Amino acid sequence: MPAQRSPTGAGLGWRRELITALAAGVPPALQFFELAPENWAGAGGRSARELRAWTERYPFVCHGLSLSLGGPGPLDEDWLRRIKGFMRQHGMTLYTEHLAWCADEHPLYDLLPLPLSEEAVHWTAARIRRVQDILEMRIGVENTSTYLLPPGTELSEAEFVRAVVQEADCLLHLDVNNLYVNSHNHGYDAHAALQALPLERACYIHVAGHEAEPDGLLIDTHGAPVVDPVWELLAAAYARTGGHVPTCLERDFNFPGLPVLAAEVAQIAHLQAAAQPAHEAVA
Repeated sequence: MPAQRSPTGAGLGWRRELITALAAGVPPALQFFELAPENWAGAGGRSARELRAWTERYPFVCHGLSLSLGGPGPLDEDWLRRIKGFMRQHGMTLYTEHLAWCADEHPLYDLLPLPLSEEAVHWTAARIRRVQDILEMRIGVENTSTYLLPPGTELSEAEFVRAVVQEADCLLHLDVNNLYVNSHNHGYDAHAALQALPLERACYIHVAGHEAEPDGLLIDTHGAPVVDPVWELLAAAYARTGGHVPTCLERDFNFPGLPVLAAEVAQIAHLQAAAQPAHEAVA
């Protein structure tokens, strides 16, 4: 069993399309990888052996896609126990999930927004506490991209996230691209919202690209380069947290060559390094 490895620095999403290029040489700035357990926990044979070879060399983050933390249906506790075993098998120390719902009686295959209400805070926080009890660790919950505000909205997104994190006593997985997309689509200031989030609990950060529809709606696609306003949000997050929070570049399709992705990972590392002396001086 690999020794436990905690992620640090800048990382990249683990995608099968990239494995051949990575096997030829991992860019120096790339310090860890992220995977979805839904895609790998049941893998056997050659895929399992290849993954094990990589998790013995690099830290991996386990980022869930299907737990439905805020959903109406019961938590899949059998799946949580499988995740726990999978993480132990590969020496993973960090699990994060989306602050969303994606299943009722059956999977819905989409991340749907939660009502930003006090009732939803209590419901979701209780489910997160149960997840943490089963996994025997604190998890990070991710602010998600949304394209509508469901009925019952009482709180801002930042207020809702802060309330859930505090009541659940969990950690924050900050996605700066989701924050930017939501601020544009719903008409609020992204930097003000960033400052309202519980950044003191940030354990992990995502950065990614998005695309604009003809009507101006931004869609969180993970299929395009990171834009300057999102890099600026990331730098602002590091100004509050320091550059020590592990940060992953998400890219799910439209893959450029590995050198292009490596340049974006290197930009993350550059911003992390630039933030550390300033943050330590303030502290």
